[in-house]
Amino acid sequence: MTAPDETAPAHLPDHTTEDDAHRTQLERLVEEIGERTAGTVVFGDAVTAEGVTVIPVAESGCGFGLGPTPLPADGADASGALQIGGAGGFRARPRGFIEIKNGTATYRPLPHPWLTAALPLAAFLAGTAVPRLVRLLAQRRAGR
Repeated sequence: MTAPDETAPAHLPDHTTEDDAHRTQLERLVEEIGERTAGTVVFGDAVTAEGVTVIPVAESGCGFGLGPTPLPADGADASGALQIGGAGGFRARPRGFIEIKNGTATYRPLPHPWLTAALPLAAFLAGTAVPRLVRLLAQRRAGR
């Protein structure tokens, strides 16, 4: 009788394919990431003070990818085993808060920082550039 080959990959049950195993792992990963991306994890729990409850609202998202990793250039991995690599990321942004006061809930969005700064700057630039362009065009038409 021979000893089992310890280098052989673990075999999955007959009713499960490798794709099913990978899919199950991905589903577990997505579920766990979903639990970690909740607004309370990012910004904390609701706060109540002086009869007013404030509930933070966040937009969160995650992404990840899996794929085969390239084999070494020297061909060191001659086993033919497929190696899987992956990467992922998570992003969360505050969007506003829900204020509950006197039995009434009101959503209060947070101002977008780019709009707060960029919109007045764009208006200023347009206000200085447009009159100059109009004068330049009028001079060109008059010079024809």
